[in-house]
Order: sequence, then structure tokens, then C-alpha cells
Amino acid sequence: MKRKRELEKVSEIKSAIEELSVMVRLKPGDNHDAAHIPTKPFLHVCNSVLQVLDKIGPTMAVLRQDIHQNIQRLEIVHESDPSLYSNLVEILKKEASEGNARKNTSSSKAVVWLTRAMDFTLALLQKLATDPEQSMEEAVEESYNITLKPWHGWISSAAFKVVALKLVPDNKTFTDLLMGKDGSNDTLKEETQTLITLLSPFLEEIHSIMRVYKMDKVKST
Repeated sequence: MKRKRELEKVSEIKSAIEELSVMVRLKPGDNHDAAHIPTKPFLHVCNSVLQVLDKIGPTMAVLRQDIHQNIQRLEIVHESDPSLYSNLVEILKKEASEGNARKNTSSSKAVVWLTRAMDFTLALLQKLATDPEQSMEEAVEESYNITLKPWHGWISSAAFKVVALKLVPDNKTFTDLLMGKDGSNDTLKEETQTLITLLSPFLEEIHSIMRVYKMDKVKST
């Protein structure tokens, strides 16, 4: 509870920056068994991403719900055996060896879809940082097309087109929500760029590990 209260005092983007800044990460390279992505900090980053998506409004309801469920799934696994499941790489490795990684209820799939949700958020922030004049609707749609759409079935893609783009806020509203009462445009721009700089290589690392365990091409059912 103390940690939650502390995080509530800072912006969603700053919360993600703080978590990413303290995470110890080793690139898998040829020795992927040595890679370490601590589960709890990973979930804290995902929670911060979830709060960023909250600012987009009800249009992101399905994605937010998916993120929330996957966070809960990994929290349950971690709490069941913190010593074994403190490292996401160990979760992927264990389930792959048991042949359970591709099951719909697997923790490995939760890692995959949480990573893709962060891919979407990163792409959206990059687009808005590069072209602040681009409409939110265009930025959301383009980010979806390059991060989530390739892995969604036609029903999910059609639902996104019909529902998700209808209630997207304008750029200023979204920016104001991210800034909060005491924020400023300059601070938000600086924090956004810092988050992009930290999050991009972190996601590249997770994707490289997903490829090792053949989870990078998993599609929704």
C-alpha cells in the first residue's frame, strides 16, 4: 500500500521511468539463460502503462481489461512461488520445457500480450512526440496497425475499427490528462522522451527472449 501511495504522487509516465531505471537487465545474446527480467518491476511498468492507456478513455477498455487480467495472472504465479517466478525468463523457460507455453491460460502468453500492449503504448508515444500535430485518432490507429493488429484475429481487428477509434480524445485533452494539475508541457515532453529511450531497448530485449522460446509469433484465438 505504501508503494501504491508513493506512485500515486507522480505521473504515470514518471512511474514507468522510475521502474525502468532501477531494473537490472542482461541481454540474452548467446547466453539467454543468463537473462534476468524481474517479475515485480515488470508488472509495475505494465501498471504504469495501463494508467497511460486510461487517459485515452473508454475506447481502450478491451485492451486495458486484457492488460489487467494478464497482470493478475502473473501476480498469482509470482505469489505462489516468488523464488521460482521472480524472473520472467524462468517462467518462459519452464513453461516451454513443459509444453504449456502456448496454452491460453499460460503465464508465457500473459508476458507476450503485456509486451505487445507496451509496444502499442511506445509506438503511440513515439508518434505523438515526433508529430504533435497528428490527430490522436490517426496516431492510435497507426500504432495499433503496427503493433497489435498483426496478432489479432479479424473479429478483434474489426471491433477495434468500429469501437476503439470512436471516443479517442483530441491531442490537447490527452496531453493535459498526462500532465496532471501541476505538470507542464516541457516536463511532459522531457519525461516522454526519457520513457521512450528506456522502454525501447527493454522491449527489444523481451522480444529477443520471446523469439528464443518461440513465443514471438503467437496470435490471439
